[in-house]
Amino acid sequence: MKRFNKHIFICENKRPEGHPRGCCFEKGSADVREHFKIRLKELGLNAEIRANGAGCLDACEFGVAIVIYPEQIWYGAVTKNDVEEIIQSHIINDKPVERLKITHPRYNKDASQD
Repeated sequence: MKRFNKHIFICENKRPEGHPRGCCFEKGSADVREHFKIRLKELGLNAEIRANGAGCLDACEFGVAIVIYPEQIWYGAVTKNDVEEIIQSHIINDKPVERLKITHPRYNKDASQD
């Protein structure tokens, strides 16, 4: 039996102030992670869904960046206000939140890599 059905990785990388790519931490990733953890526990999902802080996911320009496995769905510009929609749509109903998906082919496992 699998330990977790899904993993949510939230980038919490910190770059030096003024870095050209920015960083997810300065965009509020710690609050996003904490809200995921709280809501998953409140909904009784924390035994099967794990929300983890992560180091750099190399999607800084799209931050706050998160990726959900096993689907390999990448989301960008995620805020605390988006957490409930991601949980209800993607986590519970297996329907990714299209408006938050990173559409760049590098972050889309189904896109062709030239």
